[in-house]
Amino acid sequence: MHQQALIEKLKNRKARLSVLGLGYVGLPLAVAYAKAGFEVVGFDLSVEKVDQVNRKHSYIIDISDAELAEVVKSGGLRATTDFSELADCDACNICVPTPLGKTRDPDISYIQSAVASISETMHAGMLVILESTTYPGTTEEVILPILSKDGLVVGKDFFLAFSPERVDPGNATYTTINIPKVVGGVTPACTEVARNLYSQVMNTVVPVSSVRVAETVKLLENTFRSVNIAMVNELALMCSAMDIDVWEVIAGASTKPFGFMPFYPGPGLGGHCIPIDPFYLSWKAKQFGSEARFIELAGQINGAMPKHVVALTGNALNTRKKALNGSKVLIVGVAYKPAIDDIRESPALDIIELLTKAGAEVSWYDPHVPALPEGIHGKHLETWTKASLAGFDAAVIVTPHPSVDHKVLLGAGPMVVDSRNALRGEHHPDLVKL
Repeated sequence: MHQQALIEKLKNRKARLSVLGLGYVGLPLAVAYAKAGFEVVGFDLSVEKVDQVNRKHSYIIDISDAELAEVVKSGGLRATTDFSELADCDACNICVPTPLGKTRDPDISYIQSAVASISETMHAGMLVILESTTYPGTTEEVILPILSKDGLVVGKDFFLAFSPERVDPGNATYTTINIPKVVGGVTPACTEVARNLYSQVMNTVVPVSSVRVAETVKLLENTFRSVNIAMVNELALMCSAMDIDVWEVIAGASTKPFGFMPFYPGPGLGGHCIPIDPFYLSWKAKQFGSEARFIELAGQINGAMPKHVVALTGNALNTRKKALNGSKVLIVGVAYKPAIDDIRESPALDIIELLTKAGAEVSWYDPHVPALPEGIHGKHLETWTKASLAGFDAAVIVTPHPSVDHKVLLGAGPMVVDSRNALRGEHHPDLVKL
């Protein structure tokens, strides 16, 4: 009874939807729902985020002010910190952070808090979908018992599913709408209801047999990237020792039309997903007596890359008979990837800390990032000119934003350590490549 009633409400756009967590995943999803004709309420603990949404100001690179204004003005989307309003919602998407603890244990406290808020206003006929990346079993082992506490039966009285977020911040080609949406429910009825929700908005929905499969899909995707990046990072270290250009090696291998997919070395992993998600899988595997050796080794290799970049910087300064201690070093790009303002887990922050500990006087330049996090020290270089660069002993390209002309660095004064091949094809006595 509840299943068909909710599916009809979804198809008729009569269902009231909610998104818990208005970050890089939640806000684009809420806007997509609203554009599809649903009434959407966005929930967040941050008063600032809620205020900005209601004032039609987007703080997410993938959502323009104009897009946000369109759905807020029409009444399709509004934001609140009052979680009691969940009582009037038919479907809830949980899009909250899932960080790792200091010992690499999953921190699902944000998920638990969100589910507790839903539980307080839970009613029959509600759909709950977790999108936050987590370990296999979270949906059934953590969320289901909380939502079932008042005797509601999953698959009959309410519906529970998992659908991994696949947001790629700054990617204009693949968005919330056209990235295939994987979804798995606790029961077949749960899968069907969740599929019907996403089908109203997304171009392609891919049902899988269970929530555990859906949870593991996301972890495989990012573990695949982590392990392959680690492999090519290790290759870069070997090529450096043998005086071989690793970038040319990758370009040559990429000409093979089958059996090869290029990955590229760099100063370390950044963002919320790739540096973190594989360890959710590793942590869970240990509970079943399985050792995730590839994951652990990849983490070690990728985690050591900032130290390697700092070592390259020290070696570059040595060619000028200078030491890191006392040298002026500029970090170019502190976001975790090009053309965005996201600094979560950015290797640039580790490099800045390592250089500072070595006694370097560190400055940074990034046209997308207005400030560094609390506790990370460095002077902000505001202008990008040959004259402003002349006072530095070394410059390290960590994140190559397309809007930055990196060639200005060559001949401007500093030794240049290019960890991203931003200056591909350039040959200069001041240039050192990863």
